[in-house]
Amino acid sequence: QVQLVESGGGLVQAGGSLRLSCAASGRTFSIYAVGWFRQAPGKEREFVAALRWSGGNRYYADSVKGRFTISRDTAKNTVYLQMNSLKPEDTAVYYCAASYDVADYSGVYYVPDLYVYWGQGTQVTVSS
Repeated sequence: QVQLVESGGGLVQAGGSLRLSCAASGRTFSIYAVGWFRQAPGKEREFVAALRWSGGNRYYADSVKGRFTISRDTAKNTVYLQMNSLKPEDTAVYYCAASYDVADYSGVYYVPDLYVYWGQGTQVTVSS
Protein backbone atom coordinates (compact mmCIF):
# COMPACT_ATOMS: atom_id res chain seq x y z
CA GLN A 1 0.00 0.00 0.00
CA VAL A 2 1.04 3.57 -0.70
CA GLN A 3 -0.38 6.56 1.11
CA LEU A 4 -0.37 10.01 -0.49
CA VAL A 5 -1.01 13.26 1.33
CA GLU A 6 -1.33 16.57 -0.51
CA SER A 7 -0.75 19.96 1.04
CA GLY A 8 -0.13 23.55 0.01
CA GLY A 9 -3.48 24.54 -1.42
CA GLY A 10 -5.20 27.79 -0.58
CA LEU A 11 -6.65 31.03 -1.85
CA VAL A 12 -4.51 33.19 -4.11
CA GLN A 13 -5.12 36.12 -6.44
CA ALA A 14 -4.79 35.75 -10.17
CA GLY A 15 -1.15 35.99 -11.18
CA GLY A 16 0.02 34.56 -7.90
CA SER A 17 1.83 31.32 -7.08
CA LEU A 18 1.37 28.24 -4.95
CA ARG A 19 3.44 25.11 -4.40
CA LEU A 20 1.63 21.88 -3.78
CA SER A 21 3.32 18.95 -2.08
CA CYS A 22 2.49 15.26 -2.29
CA ALA A 23 4.12 13.21 0.44
CA ALA A 24 4.25 9.46 -0.16
CA SER A 25 4.60 6.80 2.51
CA GLY A 26 4.29 3.04 2.75
CA ARG A 27 5.59 0.88 -0.10
CA THR A 28 7.10 3.80 -1.97
CA PHE A 29 9.57 1.50 -3.70
CA SER A 30 6.66 0.25 -5.78
CA ILE A 31 5.87 3.69 -7.22
CA TYR A 32 6.65 4.03 -10.92
CA ALA A 33 5.12 7.41 -11.65
CA VAL A 34 3.26 10.23 -9.93
CA GLY A 35 0.71 12.49 -11.53
CA TRP A 36 -1.22 15.57 -10.54
CA PHE A 37 -4.86 15.84 -11.55
CA ARG A 38 -7.52 18.42 -10.79
CA GLN A 39 -11.27 18.53 -10.67
CA ALA A 40 -13.39 21.65 -10.76
CA PRO A 41 -17.06 21.64 -9.68
CA GLY A 42 -19.25 20.05 -12.31
CA LYS A 43 -16.29 18.96 -14.42
CA GLU A 44 -14.43 15.73 -14.96
CA ARG A 45 -11.07 15.08 -13.38
CA GLU A 46 -8.32 16.24 -15.72
CA PHE A 47 -4.63 15.62 -16.05
CA VAL A 48 -2.24 18.38 -14.99
CA ALA A 49 1.32 17.03 -14.83
CA ALA A 50 3.27 13.82 -14.27
CA LEU A 51 6.71 12.34 -13.95
CA ARG A 52 8.42 9.02 -13.49
CA TRP A 53 9.66 8.45 -9.95
CA SER A 54 13.09 7.49 -11.27
CA GLY A 55 13.43 10.72 -13.24
CA GLY A 56 13.32 11.57 -16.90
CA ASN A 57 10.68 13.38 -18.85
CA ARG A 58 8.04 15.56 -17.30
CA TYR A 59 4.57 15.72 -18.85
CA TYR A 60 2.17 18.65 -18.76
CA ALA A 61 -1.31 19.49 -19.90
CA ASP A 62 -1.31 22.17 -22.58
CA SER A 63 -3.29 24.45 -20.28
CA VAL A 64 -0.48 24.61 -17.71
CA LYS A 65 2.67 24.38 -19.84
CA GLY A 66 5.06 27.19 -19.06
CA ARG A 67 3.27 28.02 -15.80
CA PHE A 68 3.42 24.81 -13.74
CA THR A 69 6.46 22.70 -12.88
CA ILE A 70 6.44 19.20 -11.45
CA SER A 71 9.45 17.96 -9.52
CA ARG A 72 10.37 15.33 -6.97
CA ASP A 73 12.61 14.84 -3.98
CA THR A 74 13.17 11.11 -3.68
CA ALA A 75 14.97 11.51 -0.36
CA LYS A 76 11.79 13.01 1.07
CA ASN A 77 9.43 10.81 -0.96
CA THR A 78 7.70 13.98 -2.06
CA VAL A 79 6.50 15.31 -5.39
CA TYR A 80 5.87 19.02 -5.86
CA LEU A 81 3.75 21.07 -8.20
CA GLN A 82 4.95 24.65 -8.49
CA MET A 83 2.12 26.75 -9.92
CA ASN A 84 2.91 30.24 -11.21
CA SER A 85 0.83 32.83 -13.04
CA LEU A 86 -2.32 31.27 -11.66
CA LYS A 87 -5.62 31.96 -13.37
CA PRO A 88 -9.19 31.73 -12.08
CA GLU A 89 -9.69 28.72 -14.35
CA ASP A 90 -7.03 26.87 -12.35
CA THR A 91 -9.48 26.75 -9.43
CA ALA A 92 -10.08 23.11 -8.53
CA VAL A 93 -9.33 20.35 -6.06
CA TYR A 94 -5.86 19.06 -6.90
CA TYR A 95 -5.03 15.40 -6.41
CA CYS A 96 -1.77 13.52 -6.63
CA ALA A 97 -1.79 9.91 -7.70
CA ALA A 98 0.75 7.11 -8.00
CA SER A 99 1.01 4.27 -10.47
CA TYR A 100 2.83 0.95 -10.66
CA ASP A 101 5.13 0.17 -13.57
CA VAL A 102 3.30 0.72 -16.84
CA ALA A 103 4.36 -0.22 -20.33
CA ASP A 104 4.58 2.75 -22.66
CA TYR A 105 3.97 5.25 -19.87
CA SER A 106 4.86 8.06 -22.24
CA GLY A 107 1.69 7.31 -24.15
CA VAL A 108 -0.75 6.93 -21.27
CA TYR A 109 0.46 9.20 -18.45
CA TYR A 110 -2.66 11.37 -18.67
CA VAL A 111 -5.17 8.56 -18.02
CA PRO A 112 -6.59 8.68 -14.46
CA ASP A 113 -7.41 4.96 -14.41
CA LEU A 114 -3.71 4.24 -14.78
CA TYR A 115 -3.07 5.44 -11.24
CA VAL A 116 -3.71 3.11 -8.35
CA TYR A 117 -3.25 5.32 -5.31
CA TRP A 118 -4.81 8.73 -4.77
CA GLY A 119 -4.50 11.41 -2.14
CA GLN A 120 -7.44 13.17 -0.53
CA GLY A 121 -6.98 16.35 -2.55
CA THR A 122 -6.19 19.95 -1.72
CA GLN A 123 -8.31 22.94 -2.71
CA VAL A 124 -6.81 25.67 -4.88
CA THR A 125 -8.89 28.79 -5.37
CA VAL A 126 -7.73 31.60 -7.63
CA SER A 127 -9.63 34.88 -7.35
CA SER A 128 -9.87 37.36 -10.20
